Amino acid sequence: MKTRAVHTGQRMSPMAGQARMAATHRIEDARSWAAPRLESAAHGIEDQVAPYVSSMLTAAARKIEPARTRSRRWPMLVLMTGLAVGAMGYMAYRRNAQQWTEHMKDSASDASRWVNEKAERTADSANRMASGVSERADETSRKMS
Repeated sequence: MKTRAVHTGQRMSPMAGQARMAATHRIEDARSWAAPRLESAAHGIEDQVAPYVSSMLTAAARKIEPARTRSRRWPMLVLMTGLAVGAMGYMAYRRNAQQWTEHMKDSASDASRWVNEKAERTADSANRMASGVSERADETSRKMS
């Protein structure tokens, strides 16, 4: 049996070589036929399917993306602006209060000078009237006596 297998193997060896050559040619032919078709299919997918898949993936990404937090710049800017305006208002208030105090001191001294002048005029007028009344009383008393 062994000799028969060796003898069959020797007879089949040239046929195996031919089969291998035929298979190699057939594989090259298949590759030559398949390569342009695969390239065409790749372009078709790139042009037709890829944009659809890309838009679908983009929409999915937008859906799962967490909501953006609001910027904290605006509240901080408003706070700083408010503090600056408040500080300017306080400084203006202090300046006006100081000016008002000085004005009131001047007004008070003017008022007190005015009151003193009025009091002196009134006192002079009262003295004149009193002396006039006193003179009339003296005259009247002389006439009666």
